[in-house]
Amino acid sequence: MKIAICDDDKAAREHIVSLIKEQIQDAEIMTFATGEEMLKVRSSFDISFLDVEMREVSGMDVANHIRQEEQGSTKSIIIFVTGYEKYMNSAFDVSAFHYLLKPINEEKFRNVFGRALKELSVAEERTKRYILVRNSGAQQKIYLKDIYYIESANKKVILHTRTGILDSYGKMDELEQMTGSGFYRCHRCYLVNMEKIVSYNADTIKVANGDKLILAQKKYNDFIKQYMKYAKDGGIVNV
Repeated sequence: MKIAICDDDKAAREHIVSLIKEQIQDAEIMTFATGEEMLKVRSSFDISFLDVEMREVSGMDVANHIRQEEQGSTKSIIIFVTGYEKYMNSAFDVSAFHYLLKPINEEKFRNVFGRALKELSVAEERTKRYILVRNSGAQQKIYLKDIYYIESANKKVILHTRTGILDSYGKMDELEQMTGSGFYRCHRCYLVNMEKIVSYNADTIKVANGDKLILAQKKYNDFIKQYMKYAKDGGIVNV
C-alpha cells in the first residue's frame, strides 16, 4: 500500500505518519512539503492526505490533478487535512473520502483511516470478481471491473468492456444475478456497472467510456436508493 502525505507543516506530516503506523506497519509512506513535490513524483497512491492551503500548488490543486489522471479508472482515496472549514464544499467536487480539521483529533483520525483501509480492502476484492461468458464457442473470463455495461439485443447480450465489445448468447436476468449488487438494471435492455457511472439525470446514465444509457423513468427513485447504498457500502463513486 502506498500512502502520500502532502503538508507544508513538518510537525503535521510527522504526526500523521505516527498515526498511520499505529494502524498499519507495512505501508510505503511518502511525505511532501509542497504540492509541486508530490506532482513531480508522478506516482499513484492508494491514500493521499492533503493540506488544502499551501503556497502555489494547493492540496485542492493536487486532488484535481489526481482525479484527472484517474478518469475512467478506479479512484484512490483522498483525505483533506486542514485548519479551515471553508473548503469543505469543494472537497465534494473531487470525491474526497473525508475532511479532517487541525489540530487533528487522534481518535477521529483512527476512525477515518480505519474506514479508508476497509474501503481499499473491499475494492481489492472487487477487482478479483469475474463472470464466464461463451464467445466463439469458448468460455471467456471477463472481470467485472472491466465491464462498462451490458446490453441486450436480438437474443444476444453485448458486453461493453475496457478492451472492446464482446457478443454472447445469454439472458439479461441471468447476467443480473451473476454480476451482483455492483450492477444495476437501469432499463430492460441495459445493465450498468455502477463503478463506471460518471453522471446521471432523470432519464440518462453516462458511463466512463462516453456512452449514454436509458434510465427508465419508473426506476429513477430505486436507482438513486441503490446507488446511495452501493456508495455507502464502499463502492467506487465517479460522479
